[in-house]
Amino acid sequence: MQEQTTFRPGDLSGEVGLDDRPLHLSRPVGELDHRLGPPDAPLQLVEYGDYQCPFCRQAAPGVRRIIAGHGDGLLFVFRHFPLVSQHPDAWRAALTAEAAGRQDRFWSMHEHLLGHEHGLSEDELRNHARALGLDMVAYERDLQDRSLAERVREDALSGLHSGVLGTPTFFLNGRRLEGGFRQDELESAIEQIASRR
Repeated sequence: MQEQTTFRPGDLSGEVGLDDRPLHLSRPVGELDHRLGPPDAPLQLVEYGDYQCPFCRQAAPGVRRIIAGHGDGLLFVFRHFPLVSQHPDAWRAALTAEAAGRQDRFWSMHEHLLGHEHGLSEDELRNHARALGLDMVAYERDLQDRSLAERVREDALSGLHSGVLGTPTFFLNGRRLEGGFRQDELESAIEQIASRR
């Protein structure tokens, strides 16, 4: 399953048509991405996700098993694609993950937020930050830093330019995987690509 909407961050205008969507990542994986695994892994799995999306939460355990099962053979990247028209707290949650990243806690916050899709109000996000032991003065300061919002916006724009319309959307070695992917479907797609190498 996948949740779909049109994302319009900031001054972005226009919609991406279903028939003319690109099939490949518009922005290759780079050093600025949030990554798990070796950068030179033969398999790269990129997810565009939204912390308030129930389908992203449902996909998370399967993604974790895939990452664990492939070890150094897979690089996993998460990019923000907050569906703000449906999920009013998703943008703020993405900023919270980025603020945690400033304290080297992006992945801890990422996992925490995926488990709390219904608890993403401003006060609840502060509680999540406290629960993870973040420096709250730095956290509050970083939330006001425009570069965090720009980072989230750049992720979302790269998703739009890559044909992403909903979450979660996965790209394997730069090519978009179609459908609502459960663990077995993702595993099958990964194995097909791995067998060609």
